[in-house]
Amino acid sequence: MGKIGITTTVPIEVIYAAGHVPVDLNNVFVSHPRYRELMERAEEAGFPRSFCAWIKGIYGVVEEMGDLDAVVAVTQGDCSNTHGLMETLQSEGVEVIPFAYPYERDYDLLRLQVEVFMRRLGAEEKAVEEATLRLDGVRAKAHRVDELTWREGLVTGFENHLFLVSCSDMEGDPDAFGQKLETFMAAAEKRAGDGFAKAGEMVRLGYVGVPPMAPALYDYLEGLGARVVFNETQRQFSLPFQTRDLVEKYRLYSYPYSIFYRLEDIGREIERRKLAGIIHYVQSFCFRQIEDIILRRSLDVPILTLELDRETDLDARARVRLESFVEMLR
Repeated sequence: MGKIGITTTVPIEVIYAAGHVPVDLNNVFVSHPRYRELMERAEEAGFPRSFCAWIKGIYGVVEEMGDLDAVVAVTQGDCSNTHGLMETLQSEGVEVIPFAYPYERDYDLLRLQVEVFMRRLGAEEKAVEEATLRLDGVRAKAHRVDELTWREGLVTGFENHLFLVSCSDMEGDPDAFGQKLETFMAAAEKRAGDGFAKAGEMVRLGYVGVPPMAPALYDYLEGLGARVVFNETQRQFSLPFQTRDLVEKYRLYSYPYSIFYRLEDIGREIERRKLAGIIHYVQSFCFRQIEDIILRRSLDVPILTLELDRETDLDARARVRLESFVEMLR
């Protein structure tokens, strides 16, 4: 089996059905013990310092791993900087496989993309159907972890983030990841009588935007008496939709489409999860910062916009702003 790098969630059912293993390069980068070196490697290759840290980190990961069979390039529905990254990797001999999400969420156009993706990887339709059924079983467990977070209050914001974001590639082994989820759920369900602070006793927050460069913000918020009970994009990675149609799953998946479609999902979850406020995370030098304007015009809850660049820890300014926001909501 070969490794296929991905820079955002794509139909991993196709990758598994073709006998390959997807590797979410974002997760490898942000958890890497020498993540700064990965960004520096990109800057040494010529990437500007005033450029998204994620793009530079992904470049460094691909260079360091050196054993990827290919990297999937999302040419529509992700970051425009991905185009430059993929062309750079292609110039260095890395095989690049394109995939595009149609902007208007057209079913037939998306189905065509999935079919082309299947042909490129050599995945048979029956194998894709079997992989879909297998992965849906694992995702159901991730959805239960999400329920334990917001409904029963027994899972922290960071734990929620970690398990949902890992659904992008199932950590390269769906069966082992499913077992990991089961073990965690069994432990979490026992917390009820152990003095564990439930979400209902804390300020209930939503997290909107790309997964954070600094996951430390979750534990910092817990220390302030607040808990993230809604991770927008991470939850979308788990495809929380009641359909067996593979194309429809990725048509309902909100991240690659317009902010207005995302707002429908965010609005529903604000109401359902009884959120007191929203943290909108924006990455420095990312075009998605502009979406903050529309979020503020559209959502009727307090919003804190938090911008971070290349550190995986919170600086003093970010800590002060988070503390003030929680105090204001309380």
